[in-house]
Amino acid sequence: MAGLNRRSFLATAGGTCALALCPFTSLLTPASAQENLPEARVTPHPALHWEKQSGRRIKCTLCPRECLVDDRERGYCGVRENRGGDYFTLVWGNPCTLNIDPVEKKPLNHFLPGTKIFSLATVGCNVNCKFCQNWQISQVRPEQERSYDASPQKIIEMAKQSGSPAIASTYTEPVVFYEYVKDIGRIALQQGLKNVIISNGYIQEKPLLELLPYLSAVKIDLKAFTERFYKEIVGGELKPVLDTLERLVKAGMWTELVYLVIPTQNDDAAEIRSMCRWVGEKLGRDVPVHFTRFHPEYMLKTLPPTPVATLEQAREIALAEGLHYAYVGNVPGHPGEHTYCPSCQAVVIHRSGFRVELDGFAHGACKKCRQKIPGVWV
Repeated sequence: MAGLNRRSFLATAGGTCALALCPFTSLLTPASAQENLPEARVTPHPALHWEKQSGRRIKCTLCPRECLVDDRERGYCGVRENRGGDYFTLVWGNPCTLNIDPVEKKPLNHFLPGTKIFSLATVGCNVNCKFCQNWQISQVRPEQERSYDASPQKIIEMAKQSGSPAIASTYTEPVVFYEYVKDIGRIALQQGLKNVIISNGYIQEKPLLELLPYLSAVKIDLKAFTERFYKEIVGGELKPVLDTLERLVKAGMWTELVYLVIPTQNDDAAEIRSMCRWVGEKLGRDVPVHFTRFHPEYMLKTLPPTPVATLEQAREIALAEGLHYAYVGNVPGHPGEHTYCPSCQAVVIHRSGFRVELDGFAHGACKKCRQKIPGVWV
């Protein structure tokens, strides 16, 4: 982070998610742009999902790491701290990034297409992906990054003022600012806004199920389909993510998957076929899968961008395995961006980058054959 502050990061960061990051005041309405949120102080807020241990130690039960944390120490994420045998989050109400994005940038293709979504993040993450696009904020501690004082109610007010119908916790990992996400969702749903998370799915069952009533949709980054990749490239485990996906679908939560295809790391056709087969069998053929193009970033700068042909092959594998909605991502203008009717193959939703046309879609169905298209449309 030496020599790189938040403002210079926002001006220079690359990649799909990083491109979404920019000074929030330039993107809000003129009235809200004149409101300067005060800079936040690092202050403790009671954390959820932890257990007392012997002495003053605690065990965090939020994510699969189950960090054992001594007094005055923090968990792996760097944003949850043991103070005298009680556990606290240090990022509640303290977003480091606020922005308004096209919902397609998340990407969510079956959730309010063509709308904007009010997006936020705090610092911190519970994994350390070597290809992270936003490592400058995901891999730091609260004291190392400027954040803003924005209560959940303030976030709701700003989202409404911006005209966005939904709020997204994104860019870093929402699991580590769980309490903030939950409180935002509680108010948002009461006041007619939707609430989504863009997550790695690395969360335990109990906190996940407690969060679901405050969510409208979830996008999960399924980073690979091997434990080797998760161990060496992500710093986590695959199985807990698969468990999360099954729980989301079982609970009826609208869920989309992104699979970032990284050359030589997770682009093997057999691995992709196994993943697609698992999705069809365990999650269902209507769960959208986005095969997204990798660009060199963070610790994987020596690898080339994903060949478009590799993405096309992955999409073809998904369709051959019976998945109804397989997309090519990060390739603006590619026909694999469109939503096709699984019944008559008509283009239902036409996309070119973040430009969306709904000419073939009406009332949640294909205009041509009336086939219902699953998603969140209103």
